[in-house]
Amino acid sequence: MNALLLLFIACPAFPQLSYQKPPKSVLDVLHAPPPPDASVSPTRERMILATPMKYPPIAELAEPMLKLAGVRIIPRTRRLQTSGYWTAYRLVELPGGGERAIELPPNAKVSGLAWSADSKRFAFANIGPDSVELWVGDAASAKVRRVAGVRLNPFFGATAAWLPDRRRLLVRAVPDGQGAPPAGDAAPKGPSAQDSTGQKTPSSTYEVRDVLKNPHDEELFQNYAATQLLIIDAETGAATPLGKPDLYAGVSPAPDGKHLLVTTIRRPFSYMTTHDRFPREIDVWDHEGRLVRRVASVPLADQVPIWGVRTGPREFEWRPTEPATLVWLEALDGGDWNTQVPHRDRILLHRAPFSGEPVEVLRVRDRAEQLWWTERPELVLVRTGDEIKHWTRTLAANVDDPKSAPRLVWDMSSDEAYRHPGYPVFKVLPSGFYVARVDDGAIHLSGAGASPEGRRPFLDRLELATLATERLWRCDRSSLESFVAWLDAPRGVFMTRRETPDDPPNFYRRALGKKVQAPEGEAMRSSSIDAITRMPDPTPQLRRITKRLVRYKRADGLDLSFTLYLPPDYKEGTKLPAIVWAYPLDYADAKMAGQVTTSTHTFTTLGWPLHLFPLLEGYAIIDNPLMPVVGDANKIYDTYLEQLVAGAQAAVDTAAGLGMIDRDRLGVTGHSHGGLMTVNLLAHTDLFRAGVARSGAYNRTLTAFGFQNERRTVWQAPDVYLKVSPFFHVDKLTEPLLLIHGDMDVNPGTISMQSEKLFEALKGNGKTARLVMLPFESHGYRSLESTEHALYELLAWFDRHVKNAPPRAAGTAK
Repeated sequence: MNALLLLFIACPAFPQLSYQKPPKSVLDVLHAPPPPDASVSPTRERMILATPMKYPPIAELAEPMLKLAGVRIIPRTRRLQTSGYWTAYRLVELPGGGERAIELPPNAKVSGLAWSADSKRFAFANIGPDSVELWVGDAASAKVRRVAGVRLNPFFGATAAWLPDRRRLLVRAVPDGQGAPPAGDAAPKGPSAQDSTGQKTPSSTYEVRDVLKNPHDEELFQNYAATQLLIIDAETGAATPLGKPDLYAGVSPAPDGKHLLVTTIRRPFSYMTTHDRFPREIDVWDHEGRLVRRVASVPLADQVPIWGVRTGPREFEWRPTEPATLVWLEALDGGDWNTQVPHRDRILLHRAPFSGEPVEVLRVRDRAEQLWWTERPELVLVRTGDEIKHWTRTLAANVDDPKSAPRLVWDMSSDEAYRHPGYPVFKVLPSGFYVARVDDGAIHLSGAGASPEGRRPFLDRLELATLATERLWRCDRSSLESFVAWLDAPRGVFMTRRETPDDPPNFYRRALGKKVQAPEGEAMRSSSIDAITRMPDPTPQLRRITKRLVRYKRADGLDLSFTLYLPPDYKEGTKLPAIVWAYPLDYADAKMAGQVTTSTHTFTTLGWPLHLFPLLEGYAIIDNPLMPVVGDANKIYDTYLEQLVAGAQAAVDTAAGLGMIDRDRLGVTGHSHGGLMTVNLLAHTDLFRAGVARSGAYNRTLTAFGFQNERRTVWQAPDVYLKVSPFFHVDKLTEPLLLIHGDMDVNPGTISMQSEKLFEALKGNGKTARLVMLPFESHGYRSLESTEHALYELLAWFDRHVKNAPPRAAGTAK
């Protein structure tokens, strides 16, 4: 017999399975209607509640797709393959709460909801049969209509923005008359080739995703990224072209409505990075599409240092408090964290008519991350960060007086949760731009409110003259309630989103009253509360689930915690099979590692990342036990494995000591970096009977230029890369392992091959393992069929190897 035929017979293809479904108890909850997402209008007169499509059918993911320089596009409609959508809108009057359904097109798949600054109109995109359509709505009547003849092009993201006149839209559309996409050759004309010239050009692991691979990919990118800018009159639907079709990666109107900031991609394209680092021209146009000023010609940035930024101008935006003033950042350290300089970034301004040179207004010690413009025209809050030291600073700067020294507002660890001051509350100017609201010389701060007892969101007032804060409101101890928006700031009226273990999330009107002393001694304002919405409970069976916050210590004294979930109708004294779900995080300071950022007062729902669904089949869930990896950022992963094992040991010891779980029937599961954790815990401990690892990276030498917060390359720290990679420790693994992975994982750090190669190693070493590859799925699983099947596999695996596992044989500990 032919040797090739023998090889073919000996290596059968991976069997194709039919999609399976989990038990009915799981399906009933999985198929329940999801809570809506809210979009509050700029004037706070109305909001739209949008119903998301939780799990689209696999047929949508299976449509023919192109991967072009970091973008996954469906050629038939030009929609982005990775984007979600919503299926229904409801218009809610504020603060009264009256609701009206908005009649969307049949089989609506809408996204990109955008309000005009006066809240009278809104626009959105809809995925139609053969294109992405533009629709506009009237807020008073709740009526919507399609803008005929416009095919939106979402290749570079947002497709529509209101102009400052609040009547017209600036949209990105598919050019009229664009011919068929370039056809590839039936046979290649030759090989693809890339050269290295001897200069070091390391690239971050996370930049190399869906890159162009050959000249035909370049032609396809040029075709599908080509965009025609249009001005659309929302009343008449008239469309006026602006400029000629080109590769417009960004376009933004100035507050004066007379200028546009336009970013256009240029060749040469790169086969090493996504389009974000392709060459580009940054231009200012007038309102008729004529060039006013070329602000910058930015070259190809395929040599950006790992964890660094590109050199030259970057992060362009309009200053919202002036008619037409450009603002941008420039690195002073070559974009490289390893370069020691007194200042890493500078901020520059350039005012219309854009003659002369830009003005430098501020230099900052660390990397500039965010500019928060305030309602006081001269004042901007500049947030900076040092990723190596895990540190953040916020400065208050007067950009109109560059000689004045900025004031330090906050200076803290970027991991700090308990003392986090919150974020500014914004308002929308008539031009449509956002600024931090200023009332009587103060801004307001809305925060998550992490505390040792759990999350208690708050609203503070920050006096700009003295930087003193006043606590206005804080969530009580029996709910999770967060500030959403001011409804009437001068009168102290605002909207919140509130939930309890028994009450589904709803929106409420609160009104601040007199100063009071809270039970814990904290001064704040009293407040009244009235319901705006009354959304029902879609899954009453989940109210019988109980949860509690459990605090404990690691062997080295580090404070940790987890949330223990018990299944419906749990009977005291019963020891349950249990599953640990976790995701390790990196910290520079041990004091930050154990801070509690969760709440046990949430309304229990089961959704992504799917780990709570086993509650419905009688499992206890040890949810998110903190597994911190603490240390110097330059060598934090030197002790990753030891800290991981210590964290797991402490969590299991604590959970078992509560008397509610069966220590001999424990499973472990995690996703992405949690998948890596799962396999390492099976290889290096005997705490668990089985594991389910999803979409992880198990051979870190394949992410050779860094991962998570590890900045060293594999050639600088080979022992570390080998130590943290369970691929090289498969021989130590004795417990059954289920691997699940999307076969089109977009995350360069967790390519699908990671699970395939680990399974080969497991099988070759005679281990009990199963590999499930989900067709057309990326890093997170989206389709209904894949979600159902992933739950089926997880429950079947844990039922067999954990819940119904026989007692362990003596002497099996590692």
